[in-house]
Amino acid sequence: MDIKDINLKDFTPDKIRNFSVIAHIDHGKSTLCDRLLEFTETISTRANAEQFLDKLQVERERGITVKAQTASMFYTHNGTTYLLNLIDTPGHVDFSYEVSRSLYACQGALLLTDASQGIEAQTMANFYLAFDQNLTIIPVINKVDIANARPEHVKEQLKHLFDFDPDECILTSAKTGKGIDATLQGIVQRIPHPKSNTDKTLKALLFDSWYDDYKGVICLISIKDGSLKKGDLITLMHTDKTYEVLEIGLMFPDQTPVDALYAGQAGYVITGMKTIKEARVGDTIHLKKHAVEPFPGFKPAKPMVFAGIFPTDTEDFEAVRDAIEKLILNDASVFCEKTSSDALGLGFRCGFLGLLHMDVFKQRLDQEYDVSVLATAPSVLYKIVMKYSGDVLDIQNPSDFPDPGKIEEIQEPILESTILVPQKYLGNILKLCQDKRGKQKEMTYLDEDRVILKYMLPLNEVATDFYDQLKSASAGYASLDYENAGYKKADLVKMDVLINGKSVDALSIIIHREHSYQTGRDLAQKLRKVIPRQLFEVVIQAAIGAKIIARERVAPLRKNVTAKCYGGDITRKRKLLEKQKAGKKRMKKVGNVDIPQEAFLTILKR
Repeated sequence: MDIKDINLKDFTPDKIRNFSVIAHIDHGKSTLCDRLLEFTETISTRANAEQFLDKLQVERERGITVKAQTASMFYTHNGTTYLLNLIDTPGHVDFSYEVSRSLYACQGALLLTDASQGIEAQTMANFYLAFDQNLTIIPVINKVDIANARPEHVKEQLKHLFDFDPDECILTSAKTGKGIDATLQGIVQRIPHPKSNTDKTLKALLFDSWYDDYKGVICLISIKDGSLKKGDLITLMHTDKTYEVLEIGLMFPDQTPVDALYAGQAGYVITGMKTIKEARVGDTIHLKKHAVEPFPGFKPAKPMVFAGIFPTDTEDFEAVRDAIEKLILNDASVFCEKTSSDALGLGFRCGFLGLLHMDVFKQRLDQEYDVSVLATAPSVLYKIVMKYSGDVLDIQNPSDFPDPGKIEEIQEPILESTILVPQKYLGNILKLCQDKRGKQKEMTYLDEDRVILKYMLPLNEVATDFYDQLKSASAGYASLDYENAGYKKADLVKMDVLINGKSVDALSIIIHREHSYQTGRDLAQKLRKVIPRQLFEVVIQAAIGAKIIARERVAPLRKNVTAKCYGGDITRKRKLLEKQKAGKKRMKKVGNVDIPQEAFLTILKR
């Protein structure tokens, strides 16, 4: 269908459906979106690449959705043509903030469930996100064509957990195209149209934005009331700044300019904004001289995991700074500030929503901006109550940790975690959660095979390798979702790593006292293997305050200084060996140990 043949003014709110697709990671969400776009002839089958809405290279390589995407399509049902606005969402727990923003602009959602894997943790989390916003939810069971599909079993799970009528479920195969027409019919018949009024003055919600090198900031908007056309002067309520609309259009499926957008429709607008900070997500847009009641807005994304990002070569600092600034324009959820390290030089302290978010950020720096960076061990935000003054300090970097004698108590962030696991792996998961200092809140059976566990887990334990261990302990079948549950007092200590008596701040970590001795020994042993031998002895120590809890040594390289002694008294050899020993002692005092990148990766993967 050609957009030039369509008059958007004819699409009154009753002919518009705004919907989202929500699912656990790897349940076929992006493939289903491809089939919907193909079926409505929004994209051609031949020109289409798989996972059309996954624009980023990292999304295609990993098979995950990182950034929410929007696409409009036209679908004719019973002789009436409808405008459908699809807002794709990520499935991984780290990107749930993208999901909540997308749902805010919708009236309904497709809850996608894999016919073989059934309901998983993020399926539940996304259902409740949509349910809390009073969206109409349509259950869709995908991958019904594969050999181990159990659609009837999944229907029972949906009924048991969410009270869906099994007859409401739509059976699809995004791979073969089965059930796509039934899905589109369900969207038109069951999802309500937006409650909008074209006759009122403009009121629009800014629900996403990104930066384009040529056009500046591009804002995705959902128009609640009124209309917006090219040349209008609009004001963003939060910043109280006024802009002229330079271009307006639909994502059909790429940016397609139109003359105007009307009530109930979703599209993009370009106003010449230079920074993403001007386009605050959740802001209300109105015409310059017509103020309106603002939308409640969104809670800003709170970083959960912090890490230092440093260039591998200190001469590349400017290139890394430019790359990070450009990337943050496209991902406003990343917190970033300049920092410096004795070991690594100038760099940045960045806050991320989770470990995958941090990994994707690093990969995008490498792929999209061709800069090589080193990330320090991830840490979380601690609250430290000081003695005497009672002041509460927020500490995210171990190097900022105050003197232990001045600390009254340390509080760490806690997560309320939901884990879905097959019953035969239950023992492994219970042991893992116990080892990670978790406290069980609830255990219920989803069916005869699967168990839902609810645990209170310290973020510090989850932020390292918990997800990998969870998958290993369950042969890949367990799934995890979590949300922030505040702070709790804990017995935490700062563990320093000393190289020849000098503390290396980039290798310091904050850890629970109970695990510190074992972790100290493990780190010292791993560092001994990756730090190369020098001409002098290298001593590696792990210390808590003044107390050394682990020690390893890297033996020096030795030159055979006695080779020239081919006879004579033994005292001649001893004299040469003592001279060599004294030289190595002096060298150890003034010599610098080059710490390779592998040493920092050892801490990162501890």
